[in-house]
Amino acid sequence: MQFDDVLLGRRSIRGYKPDPVPKTLIEEILHLAMRSPSSMNTQPWNFTVVTGETLDKIRAGNTEKNLAGVPHSREFRIGQPFAGVHRDRQVGVAKQLFAAMGIAREDKEGRQDWVLRGFRQFDAPVCVIITYDRELADSDDTAFDCGAVTTALVNAAWSRGLGAVINSQGIMQSPVVREHAKIPDDQVIMKAVAIGWPDDSFPANAVVSERKSVGEATRFLGFEASIFKE
Repeated sequence: MQFDDVLLGRRSIRGYKPDPVPKTLIEEILHLAMRSPSSMNTQPWNFTVVTGETLDKIRAGNTEKNLAGVPHSREFRIGQPFAGVHRDRQVGVAKQLFAAMGIAREDKEGRQDWVLRGFRQFDAPVCVIITYDRELADSDDTAFDCGAVTTALVNAAWSRGLGAVINSQGIMQSPVVREHAKIPDDQVIMKAVAIGWPDDSFPANAVVSERKSVGEATRFLGFEASIFKE
């Protein structure tokens, strides 16, 4: 794919075919993603890629603990709940997804099933767990750098025909993830990325989340002089 095609065509995939993803292909997209810039070349990121029985154990433990009401134990800071325009965007994409899936507002069972899919990593055949070096935990640049490499990862996956969705629901019970994925103590669990071959028959996969415009997001200063005009 051309670069523009990847960025403009990519969307979050929440329904996957059961087909396995070759290890060599995961290695290829990780190689591409790791070309992301990082603060002073610290490269704080590490990846644990799980599939098969290991991933099934994480799904089961994560789901069981969440359903049992065990408080979440995410290791990366969460912050306050979204409010204002950010909450509006969160609700907006939820409405798009529920409409695509035919889940009505009063359909509690359907909404619960949707939440459970998130706990199960959307039943993707592969999960990439992004961690960072604990000794850099106090550095804001570390979170920025890991965000950059994760974005590059989902774009690289899309360029190779794979779908992906970045999610936190699948790692809400971090002790479960740490146990089954054998995450060493010197790593902080930050995010998870579900990866697999997109199931084109899954309605939510067609959803393209709304984006604010360049005009809404950007201020241009100093471009008034004729030398900077088109």
